[in-house]
Amino acid sequence: MMKNKISNKNEFFSHTYSIVARDSKTGQMGVGVQSHYFSVGGVVSWGESGVGVVATQSLINVSFGLRGLDLLKQGKSPKEALNTLLSDDDGRDVRQVAILDAQGRVAAHTGSKCIKHAGHIKGNNFSVQANMMLTDKVWSTMAKSFESNVNLPLAERIVKTMEAAETVGGDIRGKQSAAILIVGGKEAKNKWEDKIIDLRVEDNEQPVKELSRLLKLHRAYKHMDKGDLAIEHNDMEKALKEYDSALNLFPENLEMKFWTAVSLANNQKLKEASELFKSIFIKDNNWRLLTERLPESGLLNLNKKELEDILSL
Repeated sequence: MMKNKISNKNEFFSHTYSIVARDSKTGQMGVGVQSHYFSVGGVVSWGESGVGVVATQSLINVSFGLRGLDLLKQGKSPKEALNTLLSDDDGRDVRQVAILDAQGRVAAHTGSKCIKHAGHIKGNNFSVQANMMLTDKVWSTMAKSFESNVNLPLAERIVKTMEAAETVGGDIRGKQSAAILIVGGKEAKNKWEDKIIDLRVEDNEQPVKELSRLLKLHRAYKHMDKGDLAIEHNDMEKALKEYDSALNLFPENLEMKFWTAVSLANNQKLKEASELFKSIFIKDNNWRLLTERLPESGLLNLNKKELEDILSL
């Protein structure tokens, strides 16, 4: 849906459903959102490690995101922060906002003029909220889903909650974009490490389904990253374990296959490595060219004969 300027540059229509939540075990906090609106994550979802998360929606005042986080950093509770944001806001009746802090405290507001069906439910370490929904069952169904999936990691739990919203109608206009943002319970040591997960589906017929796929891919590449680090430290056994974990999540991904093969070769498991290398080279010969370059960088530890055997596959 196109952006609409109402009274200032901070206001946009983004009718949607969302969840703000905290994992009591890890302290991680997150926002999940889906809407029939292009790139919804860019305006609805806000968060900072060690501080909290904010979802601002309906007729959005985008400033509520950063201002809400700043108020939390000043020592305000979510309720106090929300009251401050709404106190001088002429559009409070068309706003929908949820704020959660690092202690798990929550505050939420659904304006009286939000397009029905609209409402929210606050629970232990979470709040779910929705507006312009097909039915009035959306936010209650989301709450039940979040409460019933306690054994899942926070990100997967949030995605399940959004999937549940779709089972009872979701956005009356349909689906377009979705996003998930996860931050830590404690302040990040480095600013660039503040966002643990930040995934967005900007325009898709099945955005929540695609977001679920991207989250799985994110997990796989985290294993890849750990494998790369293990190679840097010459821990070939750990590298193999991490690459194998990535490959198990996405068995047809050529890059994951390739680095698993490299790790197998570095662990002198040449038969298993050769089988993988062969299947990769058949699909894309560029990986053969890359294999030939790796020994010079110290990433493939083979003698001349072993390397020639692999390159001849």
